Amino acid sequence: MAAIPPGIRLLVSFDRDQWYRALTFILTFLLYTSFHLSRKPISIVKSELHKNCSSVHELATIAAGSGSLQPSLPSLRTDMDCSWKPFDKRNYKQLLGAMDYSFLCAYAVGMYLSGIIGERLPIRLYLTFGMVTSGLFTCLFGLGYVYNIHSLSFYVVVQVANGLVQTTGWPSVVTCISNWFGKGRRGLIMGLWNSHTSVGNILGSLIAGYWVSSNWGMSFIVPGLIIAFMGIVCYLFLIEHPNDLKSVYAQNSSPTTSVPTKSWNGVNGHTEVYLQYKDNKQAGYNYKDSVQNRKSYDTELLLPRDSVCVPVQPVVVVKRESEPSAISFMGALRIPGVIEFSLCLLFAKLVSYTFLFWLPLYITKAAHLDAKKAGDLSTLFDVGGIVGGILAGVISDKLGKRATTCAVMLLLAAPTLYGFSMISEFGLGPTIGMLLVCGGLVNGPYSLITTAVSADLGTHKSLKGNARALSTVTAIIDGTGSVGAALGPLLAGVLSAGGWDQVFYMLMTADFFALLLLLRLVSKELASSKSHPISAVELKEH
Repeated sequence: MAAIPPGIRLLVSFDRDQWYRALTFILTFLLYTSFHLSRKPISIVKSELHKNCSSVHELATIAAGSGSLQPSLPSLRTDMDCSWKPFDKRNYKQLLGAMDYSFLCAYAVGMYLSGIIGERLPIRLYLTFGMVTSGLFTCLFGLGYVYNIHSLSFYVVVQVANGLVQTTGWPSVVTCISNWFGKGRRGLIMGLWNSHTSVGNILGSLIAGYWVSSNWGMSFIVPGLIIAFMGIVCYLFLIEHPNDLKSVYAQNSSPTTSVPTKSWNGVNGHTEVYLQYKDNKQAGYNYKDSVQNRKSYDTELLLPRDSVCVPVQPVVVVKRESEPSAISFMGALRIPGVIEFSLCLLFAKLVSYTFLFWLPLYITKAAHLDAKKAGDLSTLFDVGGIVGGILAGVISDKLGKRATTCAVMLLLAAPTLYGFSMISEFGLGPTIGMLLVCGGLVNGPYSLITTAVSADLGTHKSLKGNARALSTVTAIIDGTGSVGAALGPLLAGVLSAGGWDQVFYMLMTADFFALLLLLRLVSKELASSKSHPISAVELKEH
């Protein structure tokens, strides 16, 4: 008999639960990758909505100076004509910033409601609805190019609607992944898992960049179709909780052969059998002549009066205890650490989303690159973010100090941002290096707070085992962070009119405030002599 290949040996070494856990990890990773993939195109298309027509002006000047083609250059348009209306005005930065703000403001407001709704609805159906409708609105934005729509209100309304439905994503996937993975090595696991944010941004940049110069409508339509397709995959395959598989196991393990039976003639002449249970813990039989027992216990008729056949083995049924109710909004706020981490994320996400929405345009203006090259180069920021998120998770697991890990990275991020604003003017090589470093230091704390910290707080010991708080806690933290995500691009649009240096000063200030908000938790962690992964702010599971 031939030897079993090593690869097959490896596959069969995993049990059924491990395979389902791997399926959930990969599926939720791909689902949220598609969310970020569909958000990225707007930052790539910005430079196409308002083009840099300086080359056209130079050509027009040369032609006018030669005097030979003076009256006939109808194809050479002005700076205003080069751009896509209504973004052809001189205040185009404010208009583009308003589009970002409309999406992110709707996302921030909707996130607070999304977590509360998500606790009360099946996650699979809720997430499927959000992904399919998000795909619809993303495609609608691209159809603005196809049907030559130049109304600012159309693009703003589509952005608002898309921002609202995209709030279904984050609380759902975090709740699902936390249901399957416990607190052991949570920082590492969720650091790896949270790289979907950067992977989605990279794929979104590459897909949008492929069509941006020829047909920017496809830069939205293709990602919209992808997220809608993934919504269907979610409906078909997502398993919300390991307990959901118990019914499948029970059906598969039911015996195929008939169970031995015998005629039931009753006991002591009594043919009625009652089910007995006490304090939801003990179960047994209670016969009709036990009047006293029927008074002290809840009973219900188990068998009819007629002669029937029943299994020889006794039937024991235990009443199911009622599920705990979902936590309220104010109850979630009272969990220790929720407010501090939420406000810290506000400023951390302000920095991250400013880069997400404005980095390609900044590279276009600072490095004088076209839209496609700037979009490709901006993906290095997300590559650094993947490494930073994983490092933050590993370090916080090793040290047992989530807040301290975030604080150190925020402290290093501020001077790095200043260095990036200076070095980006000195060529492509230094810019690439600083993009990687900035991505790691900016996205590291953001990744850690939105994943491992949110999961820790959502299973805090003060909840006394109530698992129906995770979605609400996650939504509060990410919703507060999304307020900063909405403010960052808006402020960048306003401040960039006075020069990009002002934008970088704003980002460094935001990092400083994020650091300040963690000082109380950091001092607790440093004062603690324990070395448990989440001991300092009592984020342990019950």
